[in-house]
Parts: sequence; C-alpha cells; structure tokens
Amino acid sequence: MKWLQKFATTLEENKDYLTELDAAIGDADHGINMVRGFQKVITQLPSVADKDIGSILKTVSMTLISTVGGASGPLYGTLFLRASTAIAGKQELTEQDMLKMLQAGLEGVIGRGKAQLGDKTMVDALAPAVAAFGQAAQESKLMLEAMQKAVAAAEQGMKETIPMQAKKGRASYLGERSVGHQDPGATSSYLMLKSLLDII
Repeated sequence: MKWLQKFATTLEENKDYLTELDAAIGDADHGINMVRGFQKVITQLPSVADKDIGSILKTVSMTLISTVGGASGPLYGTLFLRASTAIAGKQELTEQDMLKMLQAGLEGVIGRGKAQLGDKTMVDALAPAVAAFGQAAQESKLMLEAMQKAVAAAEQGMKETIPMQAKKGRASYLGERSVGHQDPGATSSYLMLKSLLDII
C-alpha cells in the first residue's frame, strides 16, 4: 500500500518531466495519463486495505486499464495483473516471491507490447532490473540489497534508451528523430521500482 502511494506521489512530482520526455517522441501525455491513473488507484486502495497483495495489485490493474489512455493503460495494467497472479493470496513477500512478481510483470508487458530489449520502451528499464534482482536473489541477497541492484540496473537501462532508435510505440514513427531522447515509459518504470525501493 505504501509503495503504491509513494509511486502515485512520485508520478505527481514528475508529471511535467514525463510529459516533457513524451512531448519529444510521443503524444505529450504520459505524465498526465499516469498521474490520472494512479490518483484513481489511490481512491480505490481503502477498499482493498484488508486484502492480500495479489488482490491489491489486481485492483491496481483494473483501475489503470479503465482510466489510463494511450499504451500506458494496457501495458501497466497487464504488468500489475500478471504480478497479482504470480503472488495471489500472499500477505507478505519473500525475495523469491518478489522475483516472481517482477518477472511476471515484465513478461506481461513483453507479451502485450511485443517489445524486446533495445526497442526503446519500458522493457529497457524493467528487463535489466528483473535480471539484477534475480541474480541477487540467487546469491541469497536480502530484499533491500536485491532491490538496490534492480533499481541501479533500471536507471542504467533507462539512460541507455537515449541513443536508441525507437522500434515500438508512438516514438517508432519518428525513425531516426527518436534518437537522443530518453524513453518516457522506461522513465516511469524506473520511478515505479525506485518508489518500491524507497519503501523497502
């Protein structure tokens, strides 16, 4: 619950920044759409406060799919839906549970958006983060350290979208003109994971 509230606040604080990034290579609405979606999520949270983590994330998913425009609604909606299924019924998460949740979310985004690493999308922040968390979990690192590694990898992945040419989404229509701009979806994905780390 604290993570989702933190992410909502972080989106609010970065709304103009995300919109600015999206103005360069998209529809200039990523920040606005994400903030609208998560404001709605926050209003729904009290109704699931006593529920398990899977149920909470499923509510997030349904709310985002019904309120967020553009590609962000279906992509983030699918991320949270798959994550919710991976940890259905859980009241708390071990490192392995968190890994399952993150992996399922990433697979959902790839399945829905058909983007791969290097296509200049949110996958470029999420995939390295999940890999880094998985590596840390394999080395028996605790949640905090594993998430620190995941967030560092997400930040690196986000920055690496700058020189890329977009192959998916609205930005791909720009061809070479998409080069030199940081991807807004990768940026909001990084902020999502950073919010989770802050709460942990």
